[in-house]
Amino acid sequence: MIFDPFYLLVIGIGMALSFYASSVTKSRFRKYSQYTTRSRLTGAEVARGILNDNNIRDVRIERVGGELSDHYDPRTKTLRLSQSVHDSNSMAAFGVAAHEVGHAIQHAKSYAMLSFRSAWVPVANMGGGLSMIVIMLAFFLGGAQSATGASLAWLGVLLFGCTTVFTLVTLPVEFDASSRALKCLQKGNYVSEKELDGARKVLNAAAMTYVAAFITSLITLLYWMFRLGLLGGRRD
Repeated sequence: MIFDPFYLLVIGIGMALSFYASSVTKSRFRKYSQYTTRSRLTGAEVARGILNDNNIRDVRIERVGGELSDHYDPRTKTLRLSQSVHDSNSMAAFGVAAHEVGHAIQHAKSYAMLSFRSAWVPVANMGGGLSMIVIMLAFFLGGAQSATGASLAWLGVLLFGCTTVFTLVTLPVEFDASSRALKCLQKGNYVSEKELDGARKVLNAAAMTYVAAFITSLITLLYWMFRLGLLGGRRD
């Protein structure tokens, strides 16, 4: 079980997908960070402008450390931008800043998928923390070959599935935020068509990281279902 080559293959695929998506995102961000926009506004200024355009006045903008650590916190209505976005006037900075504002707009408009994802966070955390304990216990009790093992197996994959659901729900939330971002940049005349294309390429690359996370979680879930005998019979 511990040295199952199939498990190593599953883990390897997940790691490869995540590494590739992360590498492409960082590469795109570095590339388009070198192109200054015509307006020469900073990412923070663009973010504030888009917030004002959407009549959102109660969101704070803060600078935070780290690389690509940008995020919107709906609990405190705070938009946190990394220094390379907050203080930069590049195409990449515009795209990332506008994307995070997209989440603030979702929050202000009570976007259903964002609300669901936020509510699902504690469920996903609990499932992720308990799933492997239950799955290992189910495995050593015979998996689907015994009544107790089968019950624990289904409970384990259900708990693990909570994290898979989270990665799935994240996809429309992130795609929608990027769509809102690009529309706001264009509508507010913050960028030229060429600059908009650069911002779009950065956001498309970033979206790959969320797709990779979902695929990794899904194939891992299917692996455990297969390994416990819930798909195609017991595998030793």
